Amino acid sequence: MRPYILAETNWKIVKDTLYEIAILPWGATEPHNFHLPYSTDQIEAETIAAESARLAWGKQVKVIVLPTIPFGVNTGQFDIRLDINLNPTTQHFILQDIIETLNRQVIRKLVILNSHGGNNFRQTLRELGLKFPDMFLCELDWYKMREQEQIFDNPGEHAGEVETSLLLFLKPEWVRPLDEAGDGAAKKFRFDAMNEGWGWAERRWSMVTNDTGIGNPAKATSEKGKRFFELVTQKIAAFLVDLSKTSSDEMFV
Repeated sequence: MRPYILAETNWKIVKDTLYEIAILPWGATEPHNFHLPYSTDQIEAETIAAESARLAWGKQVKVIVLPTIPFGVNTGQFDIRLDINLNPTTQHFILQDIIETLNRQVIRKLVILNSHGGNNFRQTLRELGLKFPDMFLCELDWYKMREQEQIFDNPGEHAGEVETSLLLFLKPEWVRPLDEAGDGAAKKFRFDAMNEGWGWAERRWSMVTNDTGIGNPAKATSEKGKRFFELVTQKIAAFLVDLSKTSSDEMFV
């Protein structure tokens, strides 16, 4: 039993613990090439949140990890079998109810640990920040950390070297042999605006990739996954320590 994991702990512990930070891991349910499980984003979110919380708890930070949300925004994958979509408006109301609960119970700092590129909480957090001005609301996208550049030859975007290495470390029994994986080749928009980043349109996933992956997993290893996992969780834990020491009126310098 880990007292910083809500799903594992109990009322005897919770009733006497003044939690100051809640972490909400948020994943997705979608295919990850031919070799990784549909729950890849959930596994990453849950394990990264748990280890980061463990490290922060060891620094006397009263943090609680909420149960992982298993569904994400997958509107661009509507024609891919059992790719489960949660519309942005649905996501908004789920998050609103969770924030309302935390606010009522005086847990005023919420960290969404996002593990899925289709999830984007910024507009929702802007709106809910007006409704709950006493709450500090933030989103962390672990997969955007530059530490991956230190470890991986070709990180990839989806089911590539990064995610495959993480799963080889975290859940090797759920990873099929890499010689069964597709090469993760992906098409790009024909428009410079989208490819240069100053324009945006949603990608129809089935038109972009033949194996649902974007990024070649061929050079993935468990050792790379372990190194990246440790770097990511240490960095998030340091953020949690800083956040616990910072009051709402001291967020800016």
